[in-house]
Order: sequence, then structure tokens, then C-alpha cells
Amino acid sequence: MDWIASLVMILVAGPAAIQSDANDEEERVPAEVDFNAHIRPIFTAHCSACHGGVMQAGDVSFAYRDQVLPPGGWIVEPGDPDSSILMERVLSDDPDICMPPPEHGPPLSPHDTERLATWIRQGAPWSNHWAFEGPKRPPIPDVEDPSWPLRPMDHYVLEKLDGEGIEPSPDADPERWLRRVTLDLTGLPPTIDQQDRFLAELTRTESSPAHQERVYADVVDGLLDSPAYGERWASVWLDQVRYADSKGLGLDGRRNIWKYRDWVITALNRDLPYDQFTIKQIAGDLLPEAKLEDQIATAAHRLTQSNEEGGTDDEEFRIAAVLDRVNTTWQTWQGVTFGCVQCHSHPYDPFRHEEYYQFAAFFNNTADCDLNEEWPTIQVPLDVAQYDEAAVLDQQIQSLRRQIWDREFELLLDDSPWTPLLNLQATSSNATQLAVERKDGHDEFHTVGTISRDADITLDAPLPGDMQQLTAFRITVMPLEPESAISDSEWGFSLSHVEAHLMVPGEDSPRPIELKRVIIDEPDPFVDPQASLNAKSWQGFSAYTRLHHSRQAAFLPADPVEIPPESRLRVTLKHRRYILSAFALIAKRGYLDVSDDARLSELLSDADLSSQRERIDQLQQRRSRIPSTSVPILRERSDHLSRPTNVFIRGLFLTKDQRVMPGTPASLPPLPDDLPADRRGMAQWLVSPDNPLTARVHVNRIWSRLFGSGLVATEEDFGSSGEAPSHPDLLDYLAVTYQDDYRWSTKRLLREIVLSRTYRQSAMIRSSLLDRDPANRLLARGPRHRLSAEIVRDQSLALAGLLSERSFGPPVHPPIPSGVWNPFQGSDRWQTPQEGGEDRYRRSVYTYTKRSIPYPMFAAFDSPSREFCSPRRLRSNTPLQALMTLNDPTFIESAQGLAARMHDSSDDLSARIRYGLRLVTCRQPNDAEVRELMTMTQQFDNTDSMQQLVNVASVLLNLDEVLMK
Repeated sequence: MDWIASLVMILVAGPAAIQSDANDEEERVPAEVDFNAHIRPIFTAHCSACHGGVMQAGDVSFAYRDQVLPPGGWIVEPGDPDSSILMERVLSDDPDICMPPPEHGPPLSPHDTERLATWIRQGAPWSNHWAFEGPKRPPIPDVEDPSWPLRPMDHYVLEKLDGEGIEPSPDADPERWLRRVTLDLTGLPPTIDQQDRFLAELTRTESSPAHQERVYADVVDGLLDSPAYGERWASVWLDQVRYADSKGLGLDGRRNIWKYRDWVITALNRDLPYDQFTIKQIAGDLLPEAKLEDQIATAAHRLTQSNEEGGTDDEEFRIAAVLDRVNTTWQTWQGVTFGCVQCHSHPYDPFRHEEYYQFAAFFNNTADCDLNEEWPTIQVPLDVAQYDEAAVLDQQIQSLRRQIWDREFELLLDDSPWTPLLNLQATSSNATQLAVERKDGHDEFHTVGTISRDADITLDAPLPGDMQQLTAFRITVMPLEPESAISDSEWGFSLSHVEAHLMVPGEDSPRPIELKRVIIDEPDPFVDPQASLNAKSWQGFSAYTRLHHSRQAAFLPADPVEIPPESRLRVTLKHRRYILSAFALIAKRGYLDVSDDARLSELLSDADLSSQRERIDQLQQRRSRIPSTSVPILRERSDHLSRPTNVFIRGLFLTKDQRVMPGTPASLPPLPDDLPADRRGMAQWLVSPDNPLTARVHVNRIWSRLFGSGLVATEEDFGSSGEAPSHPDLLDYLAVTYQDDYRWSTKRLLREIVLSRTYRQSAMIRSSLLDRDPANRLLARGPRHRLSAEIVRDQSLALAGLLSERSFGPPVHPPIPSGVWNPFQGSDRWQTPQEGGEDRYRRSVYTYTKRSIPYPMFAAFDSPSREFCSPRRLRSNTPLQALMTLNDPTFIESAQGLAARMHDSSDDLSARIRYGLRLVTCRQPNDAEVRELMTMTQQFDNTDSMQQLVNVASVLLNLDEVLMK
């Protein structure tokens, strides 16, 4: 059918067709149709519900080029609209074949239909979504008023305003800019001394425009050098990585992870380049010669929620943590809703279901479990000054342990010294039933049916007739179902105590064998395997808590055991460990090997090994004298114990599909061949020059915190369903500059923005723009929005003279309303210091963050609960906020502190009020304001002068001008 004739039919089809999009019909189809600007939105709005990444009805998805265009696709014939199935379907009036079907929505407007036809006639050029194309440095545009821009970025803003016929706003008053930039960079208001020095420098007699710009720059440099800078911007980052001091699920118990928060603050103050900031948090443990701080950084991915409730499956929640790490990484660093792909291919963006699990494979081999113990952990000195000393000791201990383990593991792994024990008998101390079967040359014992807690499994077998001495025996513990356990792990085991006896014919009592050492198949176990030799132990050699592969341990007698003829070996495996009140960790399948190889005995008598063990003991004693705290970190499992990764059908971990290897989505640049396919390689891929998203996403995040909204308003979604950037060239200019010129220096990026004329504009809202651009997307004025929760509180304490300057340390517990603190875990106490105690007035970033009971003031002002990654905070305006700032104990004390400062500033009430006004607004008050507040004090004649000032101070702290930027 000729498409022009069909278009005419639609035009005369009646009001229903014409009314579907009257506004679009008034637009002109551009001479050159752009796929991203004109075609992709049509597919997203009208097609992707049925032909996207989820349903793919008829095996057609408009998310993927190869399903639409030849050679793989058959929907569009480039250059020939008449032969294209797409045009036939959208132009048809047959309800059985037209697209979209009538029950799914109205037909496409003539305007959209003509766009599709024009696109096909032009060859149907397909482009990736703008965010998946790498940013390129755009040329700095010419503008009508070249004197207005102060920075290159201002040219892009002014070009947009010129195109809209809008004049930018005049510069803000210097003191207004000073308050704005001080709050933005440090989260605190400028002091009166800072105001006076700044204004004095600007108004010097010899002041020139160049001098004034240096004054502005000096202020910014001083603020960026302030320790308060890291404390202010840390909160922004902690939202992304869902930082909390509690575990989240179940009892939501405390998690000792504040050293990571301190690491973030320190890294920001040091201006650690963002690429290194990224790599250390994702893979600091995998860096060559990883430092203590590098390992602390990986705690970013131990902030996942865990569930220590009885009866839960820790593998389920471990997997949930892995997937949360995937989703958090993509939201934080890529700004894409990749989490959708857990259950199905992405509805709109070119991410396939299996690609989600390829990416999850990067995280799937960390050693952590979903347990109370939070393993693996490291001991971090409380005093940062002792980090280097502790790191040196840790490295020496680790190096010595690895040397010993390498030598021991070689003999453990080598089968040549080992002989399997046959004719095995297996018995249990309780109701646990056992059976024995011969497989692959071994006699394997295995449990049958239900196992009972605290079972002792005794294995008894004749020793080989030609064996003269016993130098070691080896236990291999296997999954009950070895083949399926590789993908679907079983509960593990823990050998709390292992005993061995020699059964000699003719002797009434078995001869006990003194066991001296255990050697195992992993270098960094959670639990010391030597504990298996302690009769009072409840832990030892273990697969804690899951078992994928066979595990091995060799037990060495103190001296070689002479073996009389026809002797038997009896080994008892005692199990005393169970977890989550329900799951007994018992060896359910395994076998025994024995050895008479003298090399095994020599492991105990070797002088070098003995010296190394003694040296480890000495180093550990020195290390234990350094006061430390335990911090959970990421650690990779040994290669031979690695977990496989499977695709989960519909996202459910119980329904596994094909196995996948680590990888990145095909729609983005591939992982370079010279990078390892592990977390370190993935982290380097994120910050590589070829990645189109990382720099853009972080630049946009910074912009949003300064201007109230990002250049891409949907910070969480740079994909097809997110908003397009308001200033695409400006976004790319900043991203390229940040990555290439500034070498990922966030302080240099901030400096560039806050010294721009765009940022310096007055925030006064012009009536002419109120309806046209209420959200300031055109940037025709300076930023104006309510302060964040942390800044509202910190500013109040600072204005009151109460704010503590003490940095770092465990979380603190400022006042909260009575009745709020009712935790599930009774031992989790909220202990508020008495009035005047320094920890009562610490900066907000140090406040204890409990996921199930958010700090009330923060919650009222839209701070997230940190259960999941929060790319942006949506600001609200509710009566609760006013009630909080009027009645919360912190703000009452702040009003009292501010009143005391006002009282001490002068003996005159008018001067006191003028001082308070200037302190909170950072400008000279006018007489009318002072008179208004003077009048207010007269309403409290029955109160003393101090209480009058407290009332005035409370009003000042609640001024719109104070709570807004």
C-alpha cells in the first residue's frame, strides 16, 4: 500500500484520529530526522510495552537494532517505506493487524507516522541512546554578550538563553553569593568575620575586576581546603552507597562500619581522584599491595542489608546482597536502572537478561555470608596515626602465613602421598543415620535423611597392610549431592573437634593419637582450623556456611605413628556448631585418606617453618597491642573454591538457567582484553575513557547538589525512559573536562562551577519566567531551594555556637523525641549525651543511622533511610518540617545558643536583634525587619529579656531565608 495514500486516509478518518495529537500535527517534520530525538520516543511511547525488552511479542524488540533492521531484522526496509512492515502496520485500519492494537491505545498521529516514513526513506539510520555514546568535547559557542561568561561553561548556558530570547539574571549580592557557596561547599554558614573579610577585600580602593575575581577564587579555595568540605559532601556519597550503621533486615542490629564513613570524608578532603575513589571501593582488596585504607574502602559493598533472624537461608540473602551490589553500582556509577534486568531484559534500554548475571559474576565470588559475624573483617586501628604500623604488621603476618600455606597446600593437594581407606564403617552418636558406598576408589560415608544437631560421626577402617607408619590422615568433605551443589550450594560443615585413635588387635583400649596441626585447602579461612584440635572448641575447619565444592584438611600427628599389623584407624568428627537456631553444620558426605610420607611429618619439625610460625606469634602479639575496631570488607574467594554464576529465570535464585562468565553489556564498550575479568577489571572499565556514563553521571550529581536539579533531572535514569539533558553540550563539556583535563579532580570541577557566572546569578525569581521556567531548567537565575536535612541541622548548631569541630569516630546519638527509639534489638541503645556534651552537637554526618528507625529530623527533611541506593532526594514541604525546627530539642537548644550570642553582642536590644539577623542571613538587615522583631518582643512582656531573645532566635532560625539557599 502506498504510504502517502494511507496517510491521507488517516487525515480524513475523522476527529478521533486527528484529535489523538493535535499539538504534534502543528509541528513540522524536520528535514533530517534524528533517531534519538524523533524516532526512539515513538517506539518507547507506543511500541515497547509489547515489543521491548520484556515481552518481545513476535520476537520483535525495538530496544535492539538487530531485531528491527536487516540483516537480522525484518520490520524496516531502509530507504523503502512502502516495503516496510512497520509502515504497513501503523497505517493499517484493520484492527487485527494495525499497530498499536486498538485495545493498547490510539493510532499514531499523522505527524509521528510521517516522521517514521521520513526516517525510513533516509535509510533508517539507527543511533544508540545519547547516554550510551561517549561524550565529546563540544566547541565553545559564540554568544551575543561575550563579556557575560566568566568560565567556558557559561557560554553554553548563555547560548541557550540567547536562543530562548531570555536575559540572564544580574549577579547576586556578594554576601548572598558568599552564603550560597559556603553552604554548598562546607554545609555551614559563613561567620561574620568571614563576611567582613570578604566584603573588605572586594571594596578595597585599588580593587579591579581581576582583583575581585581573585577574591572570589580565594574564598572558594579556602572552603575546598576546609575539613568541613569532606563532611558536607560525604553525605551525598553515602546516599549513593546506602551507608547505615545497622544491618537493615531482621533485628536491624548494629554494624560496626563507621571507619568506612571516615574513609570517605578523608578521601574527599584529600581530593582523591574519582577514578581511584571508584576503584578502591569496588576492588581495593585486589589492588597490588593493597593498603589498609584500600581494604576499608571495599566496605562500600558490605553496606548491603543482612538478615540474622533464625531460620532464614543465608544463601538467599547472600545472593540478595550480590544483586544489590550490582544494582547499586549501576545506579551510582552509571545512572541506569539496570536492576530491571534481574527478572527480564530491560523494557526500553538495550540490556539483555543474561547480561545482568554476567555483571553479577564480578561480585559473586566474594567470601562474605549473610551472618551475624560479618566475615570477612579486618582490624582497623582506632588512631589513624597507627594505620601504617598496623598495615606493615598485617602484611608481614599475611606474607608468612601464605608462605607456610603454599608449602603445606602442595602436599595436601598432591594425591600421590595419599592412600584411600577402604572397608569403611561409619556410625553416629545420635539419630543421624549413615551409609557407606564405594565410589571412584573411595569408601564414602554419607548421611541418610534428617540430621540431628551435635552429631559425632565416627569413621573406622583398616589401615593398609603395607603401611609401617602414619604421618597424616586427610579428610575430604563433600556436598551430599556433589553435582547439583556446584550451582545450588548446600549447608556447609564445621569440624568442632577431631579425635583419632589407633585400634591395635589384642589391645582392649584404643591408642589415642596426639594431633599437632591441621592444614587446609584455603589460605584465609574465616575460622582458625587449628581449633579443631581443641576438645572444648565449637568451631574449626569448616565450609562456613555453604558448600559448593569438596573440601580437604589433613591432620598431622605430633610424631609419626608406628602401625602394628592389622591395625585400624578410628577418626571421630565432632560437630557442635549450628547457625540461625536451625541449621546444623555437619559433614554429610566424605572419605578418608592416609599417608606415610615423611614430608608431612617434616612440616612439623622443619626449622624454617617453626621459625616462621614463631615469628607470626610475635607479630600478632605486637598487632594486638594496637587498639583497633573490626570492619567488614570484601575479599575474593580462592580460585579453586569459586562459585559459578547462573542466570536466574525471572530473577528467582531457585530457578537457575545457563551458566555465565563475568562480562559487561554488549551495548556499552567491552571490557578491554588487557583487564582481568574480575572486580578490579570491572572497576577500571567503569572509569575508562571509553565508558560513556561514569563522568556524566558524577558531574550531573555535583550539578544537582549545587543547582537543585541535575542537567539530567532524572539522576537515577540516564536511559531511554529518563529525561534528556537540558544542556547536552554543557553536560558533555563538563564530563570531558572532568575526566581529561581535571584528571577526575572533584574539587577542580566544583571550583569551575561555583566561580561561574551561571552560579553567581541572583536567585530572584522573575515573574516573566515563573510560568515559563518555574524549575529553572534554563538556568536564567541562580539556585534557590531548601537546604538538605544535614545542612539545616548543622547550620542551626553553627549559628548557635554549639557545633563541635571534632571529626571522625563512632556514630553519635543526638537528642530524639521520646517514644521514637523502640528497636527490635534490646541491646541497641540510644544514649544521648547530657547538654553541653560534645557528642550531642557533632556534625550530622556522624549521627547513628539505623535503617528501621530513621533519625526523625532527617526523615522529616527527606533524608533517605539508606536501605537502598538513593541517587537523589526529592524535596518536600510539609508542616512536620516546621514542627521539627520549632520543637525538636536540637533546635530549641540552638535557639537558646543563638540568643546567648545575641545577648553577648551588645547591651542594646535593637543591636542584639540586628546582630542576630546578620548572623543568620549573612547580610545587613534593614530597619523594618529590626522593628518587626522588636515589636514581637513586646508581646512577651511577662518573660525575662533572655527568654525574649530565645523567642526571637527561634523565629530567626525558622526564616524561609535561613532554611533556603
